[in-house]
Amino acid sequence: MSNVQRGLAELIGTFWLVFGGCGSAVLAAAFPDVGIGLVGVSLAFGLTVLTMAYSIGHISGCHLNPAVTFGLWAGGRFPAKDIPLYVIAQVIGAVIAAALLWYIASGAPNYAGGLASNGFGEHSPGHYAFHAGLAIEVVLTFMFLLVIMGSTDSRAPAGFAPIAIGLGLTLIHLISIPVTNTSVNPARSTGPALLEGGIALQQLWLFWVAPIAGGILGGIVYKLLGAEAAKRPPIEGEALPG
Repeated sequence: MSNVQRGLAELIGTFWLVFGGCGSAVLAAAFPDVGIGLVGVSLAFGLTVLTMAYSIGHISGCHLNPAVTFGLWAGGRFPAKDIPLYVIAQVIGAVIAAALLWYIASGAPNYAGGLASNGFGEHSPGHYAFHAGLAIEVVLTFMFLLVIMGSTDSRAPAGFAPIAIGLGLTLIHLISIPVTNTSVNPARSTGPALLEGGIALQQLWLFWVAPIAGGILGGIVYKLLGAEAAKRPPIEGEALPG
């Protein structure tokens, strides 16, 4: 695939993640009487990744997330020269999605301007402190990379990776929405923060540093954990494959 095709796929995929995930939070989470709540929002984020993985995975690999791109690079699965292309495309897609979401949400008479931005302290849904937000973003992005790299390993069952990854992201949101509104994705955080401004933009730095740190750590650990053992002569009496 050409760089244009791959970049455009990442832009569209990240647009879908932010529009579908943040859109479910802004438009549907608390809708009177039939709101989907935190479980619904968590599932929406997971479904965006699952659907895009099957749609564009064969074009760009379906990263949709700078932390995933950096993590795959650290794990030896992605070339450093392509990181800028992917990160720029992901951020552009996220910003377009946030702008469209704002345009739609502003059509409601009681819309207050929120776009499901991420935060800590007073901007955390549960008012969790900085250290809690830092820890959970690093740990959950680390685990997300383990899921991604393990499920896409050539030795893993073929065709099921999008399901594992989508459900993994759903679980991550079920855990952490009350803490930071769940980032694990710098692009997802950037789109809403740029449109909201204020405290969301002031705290955005954490949602670049923590997810990328967790992603790189996850990539390195899986590279060590999942490495195939060096080939050796069979031991007498050892069962051979097949």
